[in-house]
Amino acid sequence: MKRTALFFALAFASSLALAFTCPKLMKQVDDALPSAKLSAAQMQEVKKLRADGEAQHKAGKHSESEASLNKAKSILGIK
Repeated sequence: MKRTALFFALAFASSLALAFTCPKLMKQVDDALPSAKLSAAQMQEVKKLRADGEAQHKAGKHSESEASLNKAKSILGIK
């Protein structure tokens, strides 16, 4: 019984850890947007990826959200 409870506690904690990464990534993208030197097409792509990342985060699809937001960061040149 203790193992089962421990398993569920760890699974819950790890899902929360992933959930908290998305807002951090969104903030990094938001902070870089005003000073970004991008073409209009790149800017549009970054904004789309940012919006997609937020929607995916709200839907609980955190790995997809992180992928979208990391792609936006890559276009912006953020490490």
